[in-house]
Amino acid sequence: MESTPSPRSIKEIKAEISRLKKDKNALIMAHYYQRDEIQEIADFIGDSLALARQAAKTDADVIVMCGVHFMGETAKILCPDKTVLVPDLGAGCSLADSCDPEEFAEFVKSHPEHTVVSYVNTSAAVKAHTDIVVTSGNARKIIEKLPADEKIIFGPDHNLGEYINSVTGREMLLWNGACHVHDRFSIEKIMEMKREHPEAKVLVHPECRRPLQLIADKVGSTAALLEFAEQDDAPEYIVVTESGILFEMRRKCPGKIFLSAPAEDAECQCNQCEFMKMNTLEKVYEALRDGKPEITVDAEVAEKALRPIERMLEMSE
Repeated sequence: MESTPSPRSIKEIKAEISRLKKDKNALIMAHYYQRDEIQEIADFIGDSLALARQAAKTDADVIVMCGVHFMGETAKILCPDKTVLVPDLGAGCSLADSCDPEEFAEFVKSHPEHTVVSYVNTSAAVKAHTDIVVTSGNARKIIEKLPADEKIIFGPDHNLGEYINSVTGREMLLWNGACHVHDRFSIEKIMEMKREHPEAKVLVHPECRRPLQLIADKVGSTAALLEFAEQDDAPEYIVVTESGILFEMRRKCPGKIFLSAPAEDAECQCNQCEFMKMNTLEKVYEALRDGKPEITVDAEVAEKALRPIERMLEMSE
């Protein structure tokens, strides 16, 4: 639930955020799926891998992570001596929620001699049961670095795991989780859009279902889709991922047209993540002003979760 609006104007709120950042030596980080106005004032914008890398090397005393809860946890694990704030602690993740830590631990235990690879979109408690963390941007690269005969558990995103299996020839054992946004894009409606825009190329995130991956001109993480659009020469693109990425695509490619792909239910904004959109400019200001809500991670869990995150950063170089 959004906080009561301040009597300040947007311009005044931005000025206050700028002042507080300087006073508190704070860094505002934002995922590509955040609201436009948050991306506008962020010091750093990126996907999960870029946010993790930036958190690991920043000299800021305070990190304001404008994303969802697991992103704040990852930053805190990497920077235990820093204050990590998430403007709205209710900003969760349906994909992370699809992987209960206790159930995942039992799943891992029932499949011994498997290397456990977990998507970054998981809780710290799940990462604690993991050997290597990956993102959609580096999953293929990391899996291909493992021995060809290595037995692998991959979780929680089944669609991403299936995609990695298809491009690497692996037969990873997959946890059956999914992102509620990426899992409900409509292939029929996207094909209809393609007929209406025949010159448009289709950009698909690998968290989408396999049939959508198969019709894509490019399958990739948010950063990879953005890079493709910058380097490609098509006039239009149908973007099959959370619609927040369109802000950065339009900013970096002003001469191109980006169309947000529809979901199965045309009556709702199903191409938006309601959790990502819970963070607002007002809440960013309040977080900086009050120093809360602050992310905390149990010390034992954080210690166990740190190594697989560090292995990701090492292996993705």
